[in-house]
Amino acid sequence: MLKRELIDTALIEDGETLELYSHGRDFMIVLGRNELMSTRMRFSEEQLADLTLDRLDKEAPRILIGGYGMGFTLRAALARTGPGAEIVVAEISEKIVDWAKGPMADLTGDCLSDPRLDLKICDVAALIDDANDGTCAKFDAILMDVDNGPDGLVRADNNRLYSRTGLGKARDALTGDGVLSVWSAAPDPAFRRRLKDARLEVEEVGVRSRPNNKGAHHTIWFARKLR
Repeated sequence: MLKRELIDTALIEDGETLELYSHGRDFMIVLGRNELMSTRMRFSEEQLADLTLDRLDKEAPRILIGGYGMGFTLRAALARTGPGAEIVVAEISEKIVDWAKGPMADLTGDCLSDPRLDLKICDVAALIDDANDGTCAKFDAILMDVDNGPDGLVRADNNRLYSRTGLGKARDALTGDGVLSVWSAAPDPAFRRRLKDARLEVEEVGVRSRPNNKGAHHTIWFARKLR
C-alpha cells in the first residue's frame, strides 16, 4: 500500500505551515488536518475558469486569478483564451511557485512561461486596489481561489477579501460587463448575501471536485454589477 510522503514545507503568516505531500503519482497540499488541494480533485478548479469564460464570451480577456495553487485554474484559462489575452496571477507564497517548478514540474508543464501570464508574488487584494486607483487596467474577470473559500482557513487576512468592503472593491475593479467568480469548498448562504449587499447580481453553481459527477461537492459564485 502506497504511503503519503512529505516532500517540503512552507511557513506562511500567523505561524501556520503548508505541507506538500506525494502519494504515488498524486500531490496534495495540506494545512494541519485539512487537505487544501490535490491533483486528484482538480475539476472544480478547472471549472472556475471554464464556467467564467462561458459567461464572459471574450476571446482575449484581461483576467485576474487570486491564487496559483497547483495551477489548474490558470491552465484551464490558458486553454480557453486567445493569444491576446492577459492573465494576471497573484500568489502569496513564493514556495508554492517553487513547488510548481520543482516537484510538480510535470504537472505544471509550460504554463508558467506562457507569454499571456503575468505572475506576481503578492496579495491579490493589492492588484484589486491597483485596478481601482488606475495603476493598472480593470479586469474582465476576477477569479478568486484564495484559501478554502470565504471561511479564511489559511490566513485571517483573507477574510477581508470576502467582506462586504472587499467584495465592493472587487466589483469596482471589473469592467462594466465583468464577472467576479469565487470558488469555495462548501456552500455559504451568508457569503451569498454579502455578494448581494455589495450590489452584485449573483448566480450560485454547485460543481464536483472530480469529473463524471464524482468527488466532493464544491460551490462557485458568479457575480456581476447590478444593471
